[in-house]
Parts: sequence; C-alpha cells; structure tokens
Amino acid sequence: MTMSSSLFSPPALQAMRQFYNSGVTKDHAFRKQQLLTLKKIIIQYEQEIYKALYTDLKRSKEETYATENGLLLAEINTALKNLHKWMCPRRTATNLVNLPSSSVIHYEPLGVVFIIAPWNYPLQLLLVPLAGAIAAGNCAVLKPSELAPATAEIIDKIVTEAFAPEYVKVIQGEGAEVVPQMISSFRFDHIFYTGSIPVGRSIYQMAAQELVPVTLELGGKSPAIIEADADINTSARRIVLGKFVNAGQTCIAPDYVLVHQHVYEKFIAALKHTLRQFYGSDPRQSDDYGRIINERRFNTLVQYLEEGDIVTGGETDREGLYIAPTVLTNIIPDAAIMQEEIFGPILPILPFSNAEEALAVINKNPDPLSLYVFTSDRSKEAFWIRNIRFGSGCINNAVWQFANHHIPFGGIGNSGKGAYHGKHSFLILSHAKPVMKTPVWFDPSIKYPPFGRKMKWFKRLIR
Repeated sequence: MTMSSSLFSPPALQAMRQFYNSGVTKDHAFRKQQLLTLKKIIIQYEQEIYKALYTDLKRSKEETYATENGLLLAEINTALKNLHKWMCPRRTATNLVNLPSSSVIHYEPLGVVFIIAPWNYPLQLLLVPLAGAIAAGNCAVLKPSELAPATAEIIDKIVTEAFAPEYVKVIQGEGAEVVPQMISSFRFDHIFYTGSIPVGRSIYQMAAQELVPVTLELGGKSPAIIEADADINTSARRIVLGKFVNAGQTCIAPDYVLVHQHVYEKFIAALKHTLRQFYGSDPRQSDDYGRIINERRFNTLVQYLEEGDIVTGGETDREGLYIAPTVLTNIIPDAAIMQEEIFGPILPILPFSNAEEALAVINKNPDPLSLYVFTSDRSKEAFWIRNIRFGSGCINNAVWQFANHHIPFGGIGNSGKGAYHGKHSFLILSHAKPVMKTPVWFDPSIKYPPFGRKMKWFKRLIR
C-alpha cells in the first residue's frame, strides 16, 4: 500500500479543489488526453490485472476480461468517440411565452467527486465511473474495496502512475472508517457508491447533511421468470451463466427463479445438464469457476444450503472458500434465502401456476435491481414489464444488459438511485446548465404591469 495515496489527508483534498477551480479539467483536449492515458495504462497492466483478480476471486483471464477490463476499455472508447459531441451545448425548444428567445443547455463538471466501489467487480465498478467523471471534467477520489486487496493495490499503482494526485487520487483503508471521515471533513460535489443497501442508505444519510448529490448502485433480489412457452434449454444456459459467473457474486445475477409448473421439472433437468456442460462433474477443477471472497461470506452462504432441498451441487470446502454451483427446491417457509440477497452460487427454484402467484413472491422484496423474463409471447413480456418496478432487465437473457453502454444502468427505490454507462455516465456526473437568451428588439408591454384586462392573453400564451 503506497502511503502517499492511501492515507486520508484533508489538505490533499483541498488541493484537488484548487486544481479543479483552476479550470484545467474543463478543456476538451485535457479530458481526451486523460482518457487516452487511462486506456493506455489499463492495457499496459493487463497481466497484472489478471493476477490481481485471480488472487482476490480466483477469476480466470477470460472472465476477468469479459467482466472487468474489457468492459472498462469499451466505456473509455465510447467516451473518446463521443466526447466532443457530449460536451457541445445543446439547443432546445423555447415555449411560446418566451419567444423570440433561444434556449441552450450547457454541460459543466460537478467538481470533485467521490467514487466508492465494492469487492465483487473491484476494477470496473471503480474505474468505469472514473471514466465518466473524467469525460465530464471532474476531479475524482477513488475508494477501492479493502476486501479485494490485490486489485486495490494494482488500482493504486495504475492511478498513481497515470494521474497527478491533485486530479485523481486513491484512498485506501477500512471503508467503515475512511468513508465517514472523508464525507464529514470535505464537501464533495457528488458521491458515487456501488455496494450493499445498508451501506448505501448510510452514505445517503451522510451526504444529505451537506446536500451532496449521490448515485447509489445497490442490490436486491432480482427474479427470473420462466413462462410455460419459454425455450427451456436456452433459458437454462443463459440463467446459469448469469447466476454462476463470479461464483454468483454479482449484484444483477438472477437471485431466484420462478418457473411455470408446466415446465418446472423440465427446467430443473436443463439446469443440471447445463451446469455439467459448463463446469464439469467437479466444478472445483474448472478454470471457469471462481471462489467466495472471504470466510465470513462463505459462512453465510453455507447456512442457506440448509433452507431447501439440494437438487445439484451443495459441496463446500471452507479452506478453499469453495461452494459448488447449487440448485435448491422446496424452500422452507420464511427462509432467509428468500428475504436476503444471496450474492453467491445458490439458486432457489420456485414453481408458480399463475401470474398473481408469481407477483406475490416478487412483491415481498420490491424494487429489484434487475428482472429477467423468458417467454416467446409478447403480451407476457409486456405484462411483466408493466407490473414489476425494477432497475433494468432482459427478455430471454440475463445480466448482459450491463454490458450495453447505449442504455442506462441503475436501480430504483430500494435498489438504487441514478443510472450510468456510456453517455449516461457523462450526464449523471455533469450539471445540465440551461441558459435562455432573449433579444432586446422585441419587448411587448403585455409582460409588464398594469395587468388589467390582460388575463385572456395570459391564458392564450401560458399553456
């Protein structure tokens, strides 16, 4: 851990404020160069990134590229391609009462932003928001997760080499200690947090003391729904990939599956076949299957295994932090696994006979981060989209919406606040500053007192 970037220092944060106030970060050429620098150094340290993610999560190179540095590079490339267009003032319409005025929206940086990342995807969940912050012209303080220490170290190294400390700075340490200290001693212009709902709620409360805006990317119990007309084999493959990538430690992973009773047994059989196909008869030998982050999380997950019937999987190894990909059925009433976000490689399967029955299960944990519906009927697609409030989702797919930078990603209600990715990262870390310009050659007296007998004109113009 490098002392210069890991110690909390209020004067260093004030230096960042001064650097931002100098106006350097607002220039298009400066922003573009910083994005190019970030891209170059991510490519330069590719092998070190693989090693760090393997150390922390036993993640394969292929999975790391697909879920971490590959996604990050795609975000940087999108920003580089579109930055000038995003930055340009945007002309917009003017209402009748203000004609012949013209209206323009200018996008300006927020200032110094604070980005706090979790341990499950510790690289891209920290540096994708950073790419948005750079594109928007901000300075940024980064707090990597202490639970993924190898990745935190490589991030520290990358940032220290790439950027001046008054521009982008890494702060390490125990999040429960460091984050409150920083928020209480320095007024950030935006806080971007990805992680658990309880911590997100706490950060929101701390930020509210100084009216600091926040983006919260949280979690929740994301359901998958398998209708009777779904393609069962394809559904099983896509759910297995979405659920068991990173050993289930993904905020948008299907948390449980509601399966129409007419295809319930067929779907379970397809799941078992797919798991063997993907990870072999002993997944602990597979290069494509990861491990649990730490023993504390392992202990919680093992308790869930007792709350239903194990259809496949269930093997554990505490020393290796290994839990096999597991499918549970016949979940006991009021089980913790159906009340808490699982965040691990355990997948409950529940049958349903009609939509009302499935909705009753989903509504016990409202506002899921994601929803996945598998059906060949467009009217059923529309029903589920209309009747469930969720952050983002897929029809006949799972988790891949996260990789589409053309659409916003974020939660709603209990699962988060705000959305990012691509242009949406630029927008959420910018202030849209509207300016209306009015000529002086036209100045009708109807706008000014006395107002007697002008009501009929007001009603015509202001509508």
